[in-house]
Amino acid sequence: MDFLFDYGLFLAKIITVVVAIISILVIVKSVGGRQGARKGSLEITDLTERYKDTVHHLESHLFDKPLLKAREKAEKKAEKEKGKARQHEIKAAAKSGELSATREPRLFVLDFHGSIDAKEVAGLREEISAILAVAADGDEVLLRLETGGGMVHGYGLASSQLDRLKQAGIKLTIAVDKVAASGGYMMACVADQIISAPFAVVGSIGVIAQLPNFSKVLKKNDIEFEQITAGEFKRTLTMFGENTDKAREKFQSEIEATHGLFKDFIAEHRPALDLDTVATGEHWFGKQAITLGLVDSIGTSDDYIMKACKDREVLQVHFAQRKKLAERLAGAGSEAADSLLLKWISRGQRPIM
Repeated sequence: MDFLFDYGLFLAKIITVVVAIISILVIVKSVGGRQGARKGSLEITDLTERYKDTVHHLESHLFDKPLLKAREKAEKKAEKEKGKARQHEIKAAAKSGELSATREPRLFVLDFHGSIDAKEVAGLREEISAILAVAADGDEVLLRLETGGGMVHGYGLASSQLDRLKQAGIKLTIAVDKVAASGGYMMACVADQIISAPFAVVGSIGVIAQLPNFSKVLKKNDIEFEQITAGEFKRTLTMFGENTDKAREKFQSEIEATHGLFKDFIAEHRPALDLDTVATGEHWFGKQAITLGLVDSIGTSDDYIMKACKDREVLQVHFAQRKKLAERLAGAGSEAADSLLLKWISRGQRPIM
């Protein structure tokens, strides 16, 4: 009897600890969400200079000094001549009133590593707005995209942000080194061209929603569950009440409608795709995706950037928030809360792409 009492006390302590942890995660999640709305600052990294520094550093170990000096002299001469030509262009443009169009085209590099709720769209919005403010003819944006998708509304907004570049006439290239599936491919299809690594995961044009149902467990323990709504379909499927066939049919129709919107969006941006073949929810590797028309070429973002660094300025743009230690801890807790809360709660009632 003492054993059962001790065991029950032990279980009570475990349950208390679990409830406390979940409560802390919920609080931290809300704090992290409020802090995420705070403004940050843009960080600009000159990838062209970084590339040149790397090349020069390696060459210093590969070639003798006379050759390096001769090359450096030739480069300085070329830069000087190029500078004179640019000054001449600027003066001519200033006289004609077209000074804003005198600089050489640039490649802006962005990164999007998406979570299930696509909260990273807040930073993407700032980065794209900054680029649009300074963009000139011939500029291009390369987005290094990595996400397996998530909430429909979140990735819908992310796709709309990318479409702002297209509407402004700026070329958009998206590179998929690892994965751009479901909502990730929804973003990718907006691009003028999609580059995929050979074994990157692409596709998964489908919608899913799932939730557990505890009604039998509640009944077994004589626990009643009540839910009051106004509107026949305010709530269709539920985790704690008994689900009806009518509710299941309604929820299925909502999922099908979302999938239809998803396919319409893909067709608008990549009309050559055979949607009957690729919009089945399946995913493919890059080598397979190119034969289906899901991507345009095989390669990596590294290859694309290295090639661009040889003939134009390449700038990496990142919107960063300045956070104190407490805020960083809140951010870490927010990510933990994402994995626990969003996977178990949000998937229950919101479609996942």
